[in-house]
Amino acid sequence: MPSRFLLLVVLTVITGGILPIQAGLNSRLARASGSSVIAALISFLVGTVALVLYLVITRREAVQWPALKAVPLWFFAGGLIGAFYVAVITYIVPGLGAALTFSLVVTGQMVAAMVIDHYGWLGMTVKEISLGRIAGVILLVAGVIMIRKF
Repeated sequence: MPSRFLLLVVLTVITGGILPIQAGLNSRLARASGSSVIAALISFLVGTVALVLYLVITRREAVQWPALKAVPLWFFAGGLIGAFYVAVITYIVPGLGAALTFSLVVTGQMVAAMVIDHYGWLGMTVKEISLGRIAGVILLVAGVIMIRKF
């Protein structure tokens, strides 16, 4: 169990580390194309092609059409959120820089995650907001201020 946990932690850190790279690449693409939205569209098209190729090559995943037809329409909002996120980050990074942008993103993620956990929304296990968690967000905000100032 600890080795799986360690693998998940390392994979998460690596994934977090590539997000500023993605934002920088998409920002360059936005400058070249003249639009953050066009850059986001290209990013999603390239990602879609990569995922389709992965599925075709590995043949590991089968679409569960009956299950997909049964889910509420709002379950598909993740794609809208992803498109909004990529387009907005592509626009923001050149103005704020990668460090400030992503420290603010992490702060927003932590606040939203605490609320989601507190109420058990989206099928999450309930984990109530505590003083320790609030202190963690305050420390994140202090980090954002330090990154902005220095």
